[in-house]
Amino acid sequence: MLSPKEQLKLLKQGTVEIIEEEELLEKLKEGRPLRIKAGFDPTAPDLHLGHTVLLQKLRQFQLLGHEVYFVIGDFTAMIGDPTGRSETRPPLSREQVLENAKTYEHQVFKVLLPEKTNIVFNSTWLSSLGTEGIIKLAGQYTVARMLERDDFSKRFKEGNPIYIHEFLYPLLQGYDSVFLKADVELGGTDQKFNLLVGRDLQRALGQKPQVCITMPLLVGLDGVKKMSKSYGNYIGITEEPNQMFGKIMSISDELMWNYYLLLTDYRQEEIEEFKKNLHPMEAKKRLAHYIVSRYHSKESADKALEFFEKTFSQREFPEDAQIIKVPAGYRQKAHEFLFELGIEASKNSARRLIEGGGLKINGQKIQDPNQEIQVSEELKLQVGKKRFYRIIPQ
Repeated sequence: MLSPKEQLKLLKQGTVEIIEEEELLEKLKEGRPLRIKAGFDPTAPDLHLGHTVLLQKLRQFQLLGHEVYFVIGDFTAMIGDPTGRSETRPPLSREQVLENAKTYEHQVFKVLLPEKTNIVFNSTWLSSLGTEGIIKLAGQYTVARMLERDDFSKRFKEGNPIYIHEFLYPLLQGYDSVFLKADVELGGTDQKFNLLVGRDLQRALGQKPQVCITMPLLVGLDGVKKMSKSYGNYIGITEEPNQMFGKIMSISDELMWNYYLLLTDYRQEEIEEFKKNLHPMEAKKRLAHYIVSRYHSKESADKALEFFEKTFSQREFPEDAQIIKVPAGYRQKAHEFLFELGIEASKNSARRLIEGGGLKINGQKIQDPNQEIQVSEELKLQVGKKRFYRIIPQ
């Protein structure tokens, strides 16, 4: 059993901020299982690796003996989290929310330990709050405090409408913490305001305030933007093994170590050893094998590794492929990449080629012409059926 200080050291790994660190240490010293909470609104049917950053940190807490509350926001999803939005989210129907929630219940156990996980739906307590309860809750926070929030403030200044129900969202998320008596709540960096509202409400209603832990937003395959289905730079946890393996092999070396830190059970010390002792290609294969094993099986991961090596590392890519040398770190949108390297005659033809599924990089099909391509190591390009290029950084 790790000491409270050793637990804190492990739990800090990969985090952006802990509010407040000393409070977390004091809670750990109490020697009881802490109540750890994270909420997920089921606004889409499937999770991707970006969602699992929080799941991985929840898993760490579980392995240390603490209890996780995975909150499915079936009530709050019908409002829609205004975080990071420049306009009001379109509301989801109750039927859409419940259908999406079914897949979440199954998928989270690819990471979390079932025996230490409580899956709860926040409609259980929010539906019964009633008009009187919501009015009392709204009385705990001022409009001025709400407008301190960056996205609300920006919309207000730009004259974009903010609807009253959007102010209710952080209050209802905060009330989740009150109802569950959460000791710790986790969220992405974009959730900091909502997490602090929970802390404030607990204090106002006579509870010991929760510790807030923010996690970084996982960068997607393009190496620039956060992982998101809307950006086309995501890896879904239900994707078939070969596709998942190939996508992981397409990320940059620098991004790979970030994935190791945020998506695996390896400790910082072990990751540093990998950096020293493993060739980047071997390290990336190990990461891809690990992730495919977690979301499918070891057998599936073994076959995906074999498929990758057979298809993209050995036989099917011609040895005499044309070599194009570019500066290390060279980065462009996919359609501009093909044009500027002289592979396609125009940006429009490059765009059409990509949209038609005619571009593969390291065996992975690229279908978004605006996906950013970065050359930090050799890339193997297949353009159409018969054109092959080796892009080599120098």
